Amino acid sequence: MADKNKIYALVDINNCYVSCERVFNPSLNNKPVIVLSNNDGCAVARSQEAKDLGIKMAVPLFQIKDIVERQQVQVLSSNYALYAEMSRRFMKVLSDFVSPKEQEIYSIDECFLDLTAHAEHYDLTEYTQQIRQRVLSWLGLPVCIGIGRTKTEAKLANHIAKKNTYLQGVCNLVSMDPCSIEALYQSIEVSEIWGVGRKHTQKLNGMGIHSVMDFVQASPLIIQDQFSIVMHRTLLELHGVPCIQLEHTPPARKQIISSRSFGERIYHIDDLKEAMSLYVMDAVNRLREEQQLCGCLIGFVQSNPFDSSKPFYNKSLSLALPEPTDNLLVLSKLLTAMVDGLYAKDIGFKKCGVILTCLEPKANHVYDMFTDMKHGEISDALMNSMERIHSKFGKSKLALGASMMPNRRWSMSRDRLTQNYFKWDQILIVNN
Repeated sequence: MADKNKIYALVDINNCYVSCERVFNPSLNNKPVIVLSNNDGCAVARSQEAKDLGIKMAVPLFQIKDIVERQQVQVLSSNYALYAEMSRRFMKVLSDFVSPKEQEIYSIDECFLDLTAHAEHYDLTEYTQQIRQRVLSWLGLPVCIGIGRTKTEAKLANHIAKKNTYLQGVCNLVSMDPCSIEALYQSIEVSEIWGVGRKHTQKLNGMGIHSVMDFVQASPLIIQDQFSIVMHRTLLELHGVPCIQLEHTPPARKQIISSRSFGERIYHIDDLKEAMSLYVMDAVNRLREEQQLCGCLIGFVQSNPFDSSKPFYNKSLSLALPEPTDNLLVLSKLLTAMVDGLYAKDIGFKKCGVILTCLEPKANHVYDMFTDMKHGEISDALMNSMERIHSKFGKSKLALGASMMPNRRWSMSRDRLTQNYFKWDQILIVNN
């Protein structure tokens, strides 16, 4: 366990995707807005106005069409390039307030800060209010901040800050009166605790534990006996005992998955191979960013599982590689050949994907005595050249086959996609 006198903050962008869109399109302010998932399927981000209309997270668009039309809800496709750049700038602003060792990028819109050393010199509520104001002033993004003695407590404090406007965006549980904390904990469902999922919630409810306060007052021995050491640590964290430290280097992945649903059903094997080529490019890009090698390749295809008029087709094939590699051309060639065994005539495919597994750090790999090291150097030089081209000219300038060609039948449906305001050809034009 770590030092008991730690203080953490969790900074979280409110309704991240919607807030990013509003920065560049203020006409969306004060209106119900939702952002959809891949292929414009489900609502993955909702403005507060949309939440107030009863639109739930992950609800399919077709189920809320009447609300969308009646309430004039603004519907947008996910603009991942825009959100990634705004996230990068958000994290950069936060880095001005702490040292690199005091910052953990948790997700695209969440960041943990270790404020232990700052507590000696600043009022942390005022200090984090400065963070909020700078993010809003420089980026136009509204954020809430939770402060606690542990990461789990900071996460819960962030939830409290979002739900209680009188806190003005910052909830500091470290300095809050214990009676006020108890009242807040009694009003929050146990499912809001970081790491407590649906099944855990059901089991806790069966034990008479419904609120956060119920959980905090539970016996640590009973929690560990009925659940696991992980849940026991969660309870300790809510008692102010840090069990989860900041992670500066994300743990290495055990596998990398790249898959998407198609914009429409595809029936031709060439379309399937094109899609697979694009997905393996994405997977290998992440593989090389993490400086790992792939030892096993898995490809899979699926028909539409929700089409009751036809049998569901789901097939996968795997291939153990004789030598782990991060070479895109090698992996793409193997995967494309694998499609021949995955394809079936007259099947309307709705999704396909690739899984890179049996991963190992490239720096630790021991080559056998028969490995052609010269060939490996040529492979690395080729991949480095391709990455430099992508970095300078974009990923669409050099790709495998027709995978980056426009208007493919298998491409995602993104009919409501806004422009990428950070590209020269899509930058905003201000008229006098």
